[in-house]
Amino acid sequence: MSKSSAQALPQLSVQHDVEYGTAGGQKLLLDLYIPAEPASKPRAALVLIHGGGWTSGSKDGLSGMATFLARWGFVAASIDYRLLQGNQNRWPAQLDDAQTAVRWLRANAGKYNIDPDRIGAFGHSAGGQMASLLGMEDTHNQAAPLAKYSSRVQAVVDVAGPADFLTDHDPEGDAELANLFGSDYRKNPAPWRDASPVDHVAKSDAPFLIIQGTKDNAVPPSQSQELYDKLHAAGVPVTLVKLDAGHMFTPPDARRQLALETLKFFNQYLGGNP
Repeated sequence: MSKSSAQALPQLSVQHDVEYGTAGGQKLLLDLYIPAEPASKPRAALVLIHGGGWTSGSKDGLSGMATFLARWGFVAASIDYRLLQGNQNRWPAQLDDAQTAVRWLRANAGKYNIDPDRIGAFGHSAGGQMASLLGMEDTHNQAAPLAKYSSRVQAVVDVAGPADFLTDHDPEGDAELANLFGSDYRKNPAPWRDASPVDHVAKSDAPFLIIQGTKDNAVPPSQSQELYDKLHAAGVPVTLVKLDAGHMFTPPDARRQLALETLKFFNQYLGGNP
């Protein structure tokens, strides 16, 4: 991106700590990045979901990506969600919150000039796993807040998200996941399988962009490859981009390519913005 083109990008406004729901006695907050320039039609919107192993991280971790996407015309919502703390907030609390955020965007589409039929999800690591499920599964809990609004998104960017919890076992990781899912996979694999995007692949899934670092030591690249292969076999539009980077995509060139691939994908599948 040239310096002149960057300077020509529109300005934006940021609304911090917007409450999008409550769960378990906790307020659910998001930061909303909104292009400042008027739009000739409702804009596409994006939910951004941070990583952190379902136990740490915050919406601030994706502020850079949210700012970038909002400057190119998207309404971007970077969300906090309930984190696993001891044996509290076990799965699927995190996915429930992400679904609530999507429903909240649709419920408030008129207020923020959002097109409710053009909503995407971006997630990194644990957030990538949740973003994937948003593109595969709709709201099933009819007692959930805003349940009359769909929680399904129309496009997914999954960055280094775990896709299959029944493979790539190690003792430390298995102990953490057993606490998250409330069971040992050898005794009760059902919640492990239910949280695995590879077990929800269907032809009706949203289009996917999967971005994976070839030097990732946290989430094996084989996880992204397995998800890509299953989506492709099912006839889902899917692209796998492999970058010369580790799990956090530290090299500037890798971060830049990640951002540009994400923008290109959302422009293609969400129809761009005015």
